[in-house]
Amino acid sequence: MDTSKLKTQKQKVLLMGKSGSGKSSMRNIIFSNYVAKDVRRLGATIDVEHSRVKFLGNLILNLWDCGGQDAFTENYLTTQKSYVFSDVGVLIYVFDIESREFEQDLTTYSAVIKALEEYSPRAHVFCLVHKMDLVQMDFRESLFEEREGAIKTKSGRFARVVISYPTTIWDQSLYKAWGNIVHSLIPNLDVIENYLGQLAEAIEAEEVILFERTTFLTVMSVTSKIGEQNPYIDRQERLSNIIKTFKHSLAIFTSSSTSSHQFHDFHIQTPRFNVIIDKFTNNTFVLAVLPPGDAGLNCTRINIATARDEFMKLDTTGDKSR
Repeated sequence: MDTSKLKTQKQKVLLMGKSGSGKSSMRNIIFSNYVAKDVRRLGATIDVEHSRVKFLGNLILNLWDCGGQDAFTENYLTTQKSYVFSDVGVLIYVFDIESREFEQDLTTYSAVIKALEEYSPRAHVFCLVHKMDLVQMDFRESLFEEREGAIKTKSGRFARVVISYPTTIWDQSLYKAWGNIVHSLIPNLDVIENYLGQLAEAIEAEEVILFERTTFLTVMSVTSKIGEQNPYIDRQERLSNIIKTFKHSLAIFTSSSTSSHQFHDFHIQTPRFNVIIDKFTNNTFVLAVLPPGDAGLNCTRINIATARDEFMKLDTTGDKSR
């Protein structure tokens, strides 16, 4: 693999929205291994909270969680305008589905979009219509589509590219949204996809998924024709949620922190298929779905171990260049 093509990329990510919309809760669930019931104790964000998240070896996210109180928002759009909106890679704007001031929320969003057009016209824009669990199931789709349309009308030059997702901290929708957002930022995706495809072919897997180690968001996946028959189209987000909950349970029963307690690997054998999850590099885990039988499982372990050293070059290139 020619690792000379791999470059460290730092991406500034703005997380914005009205105070109480759920920005910090989702950030802590995704990046700090909180579970949904634990975010209730979080307080309001004051001004801007900065965090630096290493996502694979060559992608670093500089996450700016911007407090949504009116006074702070006014500062972002006036005295701090160039500081906040310059060099932005991604804007994630969170709308509270319960807000009784949606028109005012749209006005604020429109002002943010105008600032982004001025200072970071090439940024990606994602909007999360959050707390959807509070809407009756029968009305969720129609209400989301209504809000999505209203958001587009206020998105200015970004109207053609803005992407909205319905989310809640209580199911896998949050992982789907954030997984797609981060996926749009990952450099060298073609290199990763090609390499993962080779691994999947070598181990004759129905599906191979590469997860980021801390967040367990999907980096890339390769699916065979047999794997495409799986009826659960949201299985990757479900797996992210299940594995992070499993890690949290391990931390509780071993009296360790969720960030320090990392399992190395485990496998599940059934009469219909095998599943193996193995630590792949310093920053990733790989999951493979295989035909049943001990022989295939053992061969897969050998192939993953063989592939690990070569893939490590891709995952650590960012470290060497810093």
